[in-house]
Amino acid sequence: MLVVIEDFLSSNELTQLRTRLDTAAWSDGGLTAGGLANLKKNNRQVDDQSDEATEMANFLLAKLGNHPTFVSAAVPHRIHPPRFNSYTQGQTYGVHVDAPIMTMPHSNEVMRSDMSATIFLTDPADYDGGELVIEGEFGSQAIKLDAGSMVLYPSSSLHQVAPITRGKRVSAILWVQSMVPDMNARALLFDLDQSIQSLTNAGKVDTDELMRLTAIYHNLVRRWVQL
Repeated sequence: MLVVIEDFLSSNELTQLRTRLDTAAWSDGGLTAGGLANLKKNNRQVDDQSDEATEMANFLLAKLGNHPTFVSAAVPHRIHPPRFNSYTQGQTYGVHVDAPIMTMPHSNEVMRSDMSATIFLTDPADYDGGELVIEGEFGSQAIKLDAGSMVLYPSSSLHQVAPITRGKRVSAILWVQSMVPDMNARALLFDLDQSIQSLTNAGKVDTDELMRLTAIYHNLVRRWVQL
């Protein structure tokens, strides 16, 4: 399941993040890539341990936890704090798959990566190339979203960031351990929840009928959730 969330960040929030990132300390992104991925990764990223990175990550985590579409799609149990990366001309991240087990920062806890996300922080007109290319059941999809928008996709997918041929691409990336680990079950829950939300907003469904649909959703969550 691939979910695009448009306008996740407002223009004001985007400006504030970009201003902070312009003055942040950047280092070699390969330092956080393990195994074969290290050979594929050529970018820059903000030091995860820096105060700036922590504050920006915490801001995004708060946004994620209160965003109904994200919560509906991911049913999050744990979220790895976002990392901030950049690609300039000639830089790329070749075909790879994200690590299945990740250590949470500042703790000994680990999490399973069920879903990955990219929040685009640069307007697509500011760079050429740099598409997030995700290999899925029906072939490859090239994703290049407006600044402030996010794409959420299975961490098990092979994916890559295409080479930059002009300009600079800045983004935030993160990973989610879902309370519903089965990808197909998550997709069904998401479709059902989105339908319930649409019907609720439209005011076209009798209260009892909507309550029955809501009960089905919650009982499926009860059946599939793992804590």
